Amino acid sequence: MESINLIDTFSEFRELKSIDRTTMMSVLEDVFRSMLIKKYGTDENFDVIINVEKGDFEIWRNRMVVEDGLLEDPNLQISLSDAKKIDDDYEVGEAVTDEVKLDDFGRRMILSLRQNLTSRILELEKDHIYSKYKDKIGDIITGEVYQVWNREILILDDEGNELILPKSEQIPSDFFRKGDSARAVVVKVDMRNSSPVIILSRTTPVFLQRLFELEVPEIFDGLITIKKIVRIPGERAKVAVESYDERIDPVGACVGMKGSRIHGIVRELRNENIDVINYTSNIQLFIQRSLSPAKISSIKLNEADRHAEVYLKPEEVSLAIGKGGLNIKLASMLTEYEIDVFRDIAETEEDIDLEEFADEIEDWILDELKAIGCDTARSVLDLSVSELVKRTDLEEETVKEVMRILRSEFE
Repeated sequence: MESINLIDTFSEFRELKSIDRTTMMSVLEDVFRSMLIKKYGTDENFDVIINVEKGDFEIWRNRMVVEDGLLEDPNLQISLSDAKKIDDDYEVGEAVTDEVKLDDFGRRMILSLRQNLTSRILELEKDHIYSKYKDKIGDIITGEVYQVWNREILILDDEGNELILPKSEQIPSDFFRKGDSARAVVVKVDMRNSSPVIILSRTTPVFLQRLFELEVPEIFDGLITIKKIVRIPGERAKVAVESYDERIDPVGACVGMKGSRIHGIVRELRNENIDVINYTSNIQLFIQRSLSPAKISSIKLNEADRHAEVYLKPEEVSLAIGKGGLNIKLASMLTEYEIDVFRDIAETEEDIDLEEFADEIEDWILDELKAIGCDTARSVLDLSVSELVKRTDLEEETVKEVMRILRSEFE
């Protein structure tokens, strides 16, 4: 029975397509020779023949024929009378080769050999998985969701290897069930307790870059280059692209006819808004494009501090800041400049900074107004009570009182 189990283990080893033939032969012979050394004290006089195709093996022992009564080491020598039992033609001084059967090793040693072989199989499998995915860092993997937990999701690839998608690497609106197909990018491969741990991510900018490479042939072919990607997963992303061919519009190519190319990416990212921007080394123009869809009146740059003051018409300020301040935050990340937005007020129009009302209006209320881009009295008065209530956390009565205070300054 133990012999059969060992042959089964050997067959399992033989079927590992990921292990090259040379490595397989070397490991198998090493395991068998370690068993021979354990039983006989040496393996030098043994020939181990492994047939990978058939999934079997043979062990042959070489011994020198000696006169009866002069036998000193039964492993290295064989008496003449015993040699003649094998073949009558044997004479003293000749070498005898006979097959060692697996059952000769005993049940315990066969069991130990099987465990050793199984252990080596697992080690090789783990090393193969680690090496395979180490080379795939940055590549997109598609797998099947096998288990969903609170902190992570277990995904199986086509070969049944286990991949981990942590909660922190999932888009906030991601929702997976067992059996679903999931796409993510390999970001990290570690060895923990001698086992490979493959970490996936759907939030890294690299995932978005790989999706563009899949959807836009010009990027895959190198005609269009992605210069930089910044994103707030599930909310908004900005992608700066550049074309090396003047005949190709990089933004148009990425978006596609009627948005055909970018729609698939947006769906994969759970409706994450994606702004594709034409890259330029002109930092003023780049900042202007990064704040799209807002139209900028003028920009003052401080290159030493990497700071930019952007002036816009009052109606453009909210567009530049964006919902929850996402647009200006991503623009700062993309351009690597700290961006401050100001209203471009005509010189003839009187206005007062909200800070001037600090003695009449509480600081937290002023902060609420500034958060939506209102930093002057007229910028607040330009909006209706209902709009201010909707865009801030202020009560209607509070808004009315603030507007009364501000309006009184102009009356």
